[in-house]
Amino acid sequence: MMTLKRHGAAVALLLVPAFSVAAYPDKPVRLVAPFVPGGPTDIVARVVAQRLSQAFGQTVVVDNRGGASGAIGCEIVARSVPDGYTIMIGSSGNLAVAPALFAKLPYDPVKDFQAITQTTAGPQIIALHPAVAAKSIPELLALARAKPGGLNYASGGAGTTTQLGMELLKSMANVDIVHVPYKGTGQALSDLMSGQVQIMLASLLPAMPHVKSGRLRGIAVTTAARSALLPEMPTVAEGGLPGFETTSWHGMVVPAKTPQAISTRIHTEMVKLLNLPDVKALFLAQGMETVANPPAQFAAYIATETEKWTRVVRAIGLTPQ
Repeated sequence: MMTLKRHGAAVALLLVPAFSVAAYPDKPVRLVAPFVPGGPTDIVARVVAQRLSQAFGQTVVVDNRGGASGAIGCEIVARSVPDGYTIMIGSSGNLAVAPALFAKLPYDPVKDFQAITQTTAGPQIIALHPAVAAKSIPELLALARAKPGGLNYASGGAGTTTQLGMELLKSMANVDIVHVPYKGTGQALSDLMSGQVQIMLASLLPAMPHVKSGRLRGIAVTTAARSALLPEMPTVAEGGLPGFETTSWHGMVVPAKTPQAISTRIHTEMVKLLNLPDVKALFLAQGMETVANPPAQFAAYIATETEKWTRVVRAIGLTPQ
């Protein structure tokens, strides 16, 4: 009798996951955004949540868990039950840059998560004060080589993409340009326009109005290919640095042991919604382009990005905190 009971219990346990996968989702889904409301990650999460709710026939609730540069929200998802009911919109900062900047993270971006898809990429731009005698990347690099240490660039602070992206450019071009850190990109951009600093790698959306008005000179975008937001502007790679790329990107991940059938369902719906014309338009209005790549490709991209930014952080001597 005891043997039969145990056998029945074992069969029941085997059947529960299969039933759950087939019925997924049969209750509300939590979409964690590991930053406070109002920022780029929150914007991506809310667009995705609205459309996934329609696709799933279940409410997808955005759960903002800000703090510790996104580490709090990431840890919550990493430790969640891998059943598809907790998913996350991560960013380049917490999935690729954080491992290089922090000695101890409460999560492992590779081991604790399963990649679903990269959702968006936010192009950046190399912007100059109009007084700088350069109108292209080749001219800027020639100027920097002629006057080592004679040019400076602003960033939103140590360890930000606005610093790391410029340091990547410096290392690939072998030029000496002095870093001037600020406590945020707003003040850095303001001082660039006033001529207090000369160069900045800035997010495309806030910089574009000033480029179009002539207060700044945009000379290149930082994406691998030209941006749909500014198709007439060449890339840094076209300017003589092949392979250069830096964007502020977002992507969806789930806990590592989430059943493949559930991950596939989420990925399928994400690809559909990210390719909707109105969703593409919504993100373009926020300075982001949609991606919607396969899980394996996104996972490989995270690994490549992590390796790249770890090299840059080490090269400039930033000590992991």
